[in-house]
Amino acid sequence: MSHEVELQIGRVVKSHGIRGEVVVEVTTDEPGIRFAPGGVLEGRQTGRLHSLTIDAARAHQGRLLIKFAEIPDRTTADSLRGTRFFAPPLESEDDDDGFYDHELEGLRIIHAGKDIGVVGGVLHGPAGETLEVTLEGGREVLIPFVHAIVPEVDLEAGTATITPPEGLLEL
Repeated sequence: MSHEVELQIGRVVKSHGIRGEVVVEVTTDEPGIRFAPGGVLEGRQTGRLHSLTIDAARAHQGRLLIKFAEIPDRTTADSLRGTRFFAPPLESEDDDDGFYDHELEGLRIIHAGKDIGVVGGVLHGPAGETLEVTLEGGREVLIPFVHAIVPEVDLEAGTATITPPEGLLEL
């Protein structure tokens, strides 16, 4: 069964403690499903692939602490730093208006009818998502991904139209 699209669902930030736990920055809205004990995560790290079985997962300071069956100690856990976990999209019952990061990355940003930049990434914070945008000329700005500022996303056209408050693009 092949999946065309795989989403990044998390990234190992660092090891935690001496028993081989790792701190994972979660980039999915379904961590309870994605990181359930017994599940197997497919991880990619520069030139290496990992298939890791989740023994336990618990919330810790806005991130997850995960214990993998294959990781016995801190030294082995340290070697996972930077590993990115990927999974196919979950089949959604309700057709919500949410977007996956990969759908937003690469969108051209339109402001006042002009193409002013491109979305390079999506940050996930406690207050919601923020678009990392590289403006023409190379300067980077952060744009809160809220309807009042980004009222229109057209995936087919590859654009997001913004109506930023005065000064936002100058920050």
